[in-house]
Amino acid sequence: MISSLAGTLASSSVHRAEIEVQGVTYEALVPTTTAERLPVPGAKVRLHTCVVYREDSQTLYGFLAAEDRDFFRLLIEQVSGVGPKLALTLLSRLPRPNLEAAIRTGDVAVLAKCQGIGKKTAERLVLELRGKLGPSSPGEVSVSVAGSAAPPRQDAVAALLALGYKAEEAEKAVTRAAGRLGPEAATEALVRQALAG
Repeated sequence: MISSLAGTLASSSVHRAEIEVQGVTYEALVPTTTAERLPVPGAKVRLHTCVVYREDSQTLYGFLAAEDRDFFRLLIEQVSGVGPKLALTLLSRLPRPNLEAAIRTGDVAVLAKCQGIGKKTAERLVLELRGKLGPSSPGEVSVSVAGSAAPPRQDAVAALLALGYKAEEAEKAVTRAAGRLGPEAATEALVRQALAG
């Protein structure tokens, strides 16, 4: 597994970067948000990388921040229907902190604006990743729903709102789910139970 490349930037374009490392040039596909911050050709650079192996190919993806690489990996490994191409599109459309904020707050509309991401995929991103993201950054705004007693219930209500539920319906569904699963139930379990009815 190649986790990073440090060398000289040989060339770059909107979605590609070529890094020369001790006489060997590696081509990495990069999101636009990384390409925009690359130095000029000839400068030293380090890319944090992820290699995706397929039956007939192996592709190297590169990111300036390790957190971006880790988020890319989370997308392709944890969300059904999201492959490397779509994950790269997401990270090209919005910086990772914005994507994480949209997922935490259940902002399906923001996610669905990314090319290739419809409402269903955006909803899946929220449901499947919300519980797997680390704590939010200090300045990040999260959805707040009045009357929710605990953070998991609050997050579950926000997830249902993002799926199109009305506030009152969402509250009732999560309350029923919490009654069945108990007060210690996690957000994901509450959402699944609420959707099951």
